[in-house]
Amino acid sequence: MLLSVIIPCYNEELVIEETYKRLHKVMQTMDLSYELIFINDGSRDKTLAILSRLASQDKQVKVLSFSRNFGHQCAVTAGINNCTGDAAVIIDSDLQDPPEVIVDMLKIMEEQKANVVYGVRKKRKGESWFKLVTAKYFYRLLNSLSDVRFPVDTGDFRLIDRSIIDTFNRMEEKNKYIRGLISWMGYKQVPCYYEREERFAGETKYPLRKMLKFAMIGVFYFSKKPLQIATYTGFISVAIGILYALVALITKIIHPEALVTGWTTLIILIIFFGGVQLLTIGVLGQYIGNLFDEAKNRPEYIIGEKINF
Repeated sequence: MLLSVIIPCYNEELVIEETYKRLHKVMQTMDLSYELIFINDGSRDKTLAILSRLASQDKQVKVLSFSRNFGHQCAVTAGINNCTGDAAVIIDSDLQDPPEVIVDMLKIMEEQKANVVYGVRKKRKGESWFKLVTAKYFYRLLNSLSDVRFPVDTGDFRLIDRSIIDTFNRMEEKNKYIRGLISWMGYKQVPCYYEREERFAGETKYPLRKMLKFAMIGVFYFSKKPLQIATYTGFISVAIGILYALVALITKIIHPEALVTGWTTLIILIIFFGGVQLLTIGVLGQYIGNLFDEAKNRPEYIIGEKINF
C-alpha cells in the first residue's frame, strides 16, 4: 500500500521541521510505502527553504510550491491532484491534528471497509470560546440549509481512499469546500474521534475575515435555501405592505381624523422595504459571483516549483 500524506503550508517556518519529524516517525511504525506531499502556499518566510532541504535529505518528501498564495483549499486540491497513493491523508502542518491519529484511521478504514475516515474533534485545546461557539453552530446551520448532511465538529483532517481521490479529481468546479464535497460524494464514511491539540508554534492562518469567507463558500455552494429565504422574505414584505395600505385606506374612510400623517411611518416603510431589497440583491449577487468565477475557468492554482516529483 502506498499512502500519500497531504500537508498544506503557509508561513510555517517555526513548525514545519517538527511536523516532518512526527510524520516521519509515524510512517516508520507502519508496514507501508508513503509519500509526504508538502504544498507551499506562497509562504513569505523560510518555509520553502526548509522544505527544499528536507526534500534533499529524504526522497519521500515531495514539495509543490505555488507561484503565490492561493489559499488552503487550493493547496489541499493540489495535493489530491498530484498524489499517487492508494489512499491519502489530509492534515494541516500546525500539529493541532496529531499525526499519530493516522494509525487509528488506517485501522478503522481496514476494519470497516470504509472509503473515508474523517476526524471528529472530541476536545479542542487552545481555542477561544468565540471560535468554539461559531464552529459548533456553523455546521449545524449548514446542515439545516443544505440537502447534504455534513458531520459536525470536523475539519479537513481525514483519510480518503483512491475511489474518493479519483472522483474528486474529476470535479472541475472552483472555490472548493473540500470537506463538503467529500461528504457530498457519499460512499462509506465513518468517524474517528480524537482530541485536537494546541498549535505547536506560530499563529493561526484563519483570522475572522477568512473564516467568514470560508463559511460563505460552504453555504452558497451547497445550498439554494438562501435564495428561497430571500424570495419568502420578499413575499412577506409585499404582503405587509399591502396589508398596511388596506389598513390605512379603511382608516381614512371610517375615521379620517384618526389617521395622523407624518414622515416617521414613511421612513420606517422605506427602510424596511429597502432592506429587504438589498438583502435579496446581496444573496443573488453571491450566486452570480460564484457563476462568474466558474465561467472564467481559470486554474485554481499555479505551481511554480516541484521537488522530488
